Amino acid sequence: MATSLKNVLITGAGSGFGFEAAMRLAQKGFNVIAAVEIYAQVQTLKWQAAERKVELQVEKLDVTNDGDRRKALDWDVEILVNNAGVGEGGSTVDIPGPNIRHQFEVNVTGPLLLTQGIAKQMVRRGAGRIVWVSSREGLNVNPFTGIYSASKHAIEAIAETMAYELQEYNVEVATVNPGPFLTGFNDRMFQTWESWEDAPSQRLFDYSKLAFPRAQFDPEPVFATLTAVAAGETESFRNLEPKSMIDETKELQRIPWERKVTDGLGTRHQAIKNAYSMDPETLVTG
Repeated sequence: MATSLKNVLITGAGSGFGFEAAMRLAQKGFNVIAAVEIYAQVQTLKWQAAERKVELQVEKLDVTNDGDRRKALDWDVEILVNNAGVGEGGSTVDIPGPNIRHQFEVNVTGPLLLTQGIAKQMVRRGAGRIVWVSSREGLNVNPFTGIYSASKHAIEAIAETMAYELQEYNVEVATVNPGPFLTGFNDRMFQTWESWEDAPSQRLFDYSKLAFPRAQFDPEPVFATLTAVAAGETESFRNLEPKSMIDETKELQRIPWERKVTDGLGTRHQAIKNAYSMDPETLVTG
């Protein structure tokens, strides 16, 4: 089946992981439908594809728009890469309600509704592949990314359940879980507070002084892995990058089982200290 599936829809293909995966899958000979959120991105992506000497079908697809989702049902999608997403940075007790709802509409509700229709087409066809671009944050948590992380935890639950539900219909389901990679996404997440409609005096933290609290990796491993998973070149359900963080990720999943409610009370968590001291767009070296 890996070689027979050719029609790929990638959401959020205007930048980052989705952009590069779209280009590389097209280079491999796949029929790529590269979806972007707004019409202003369509022509830009067509120009970029021409510069890379690849052919893309570029479409406007806002995953939160019901009309756009229905339109996608006419594209004969055999491989769906759910890559579209946004990141809302800030404390779980500070982020305003509209921003919380938007986080889940873009990252969870919209993609799931899109997938429902396309998955049923795959079932009728008797073959298909669904790739969820989750995150390491879908497996762990960090201060100031909790709402984003919650949306990715939801994706983990959806993807794993969907894999069980669709296996009898020969539909593959996989996740790709990027860690901290320097694409601009993480740093933009720590600027969303600038658009909050709230009372700044009531916030617990001064977000003008915060930055993403970890150094970030060159994104090439995610480009390669996402392309390989979409192309059916790997059989792993969960695909975390960088692989050097797999052991750390598993260890952090263990910690809540041993954590006491009194641990650290009255002290500032180290990750919060890091957010105050880190410079934006710090690249991992060495």
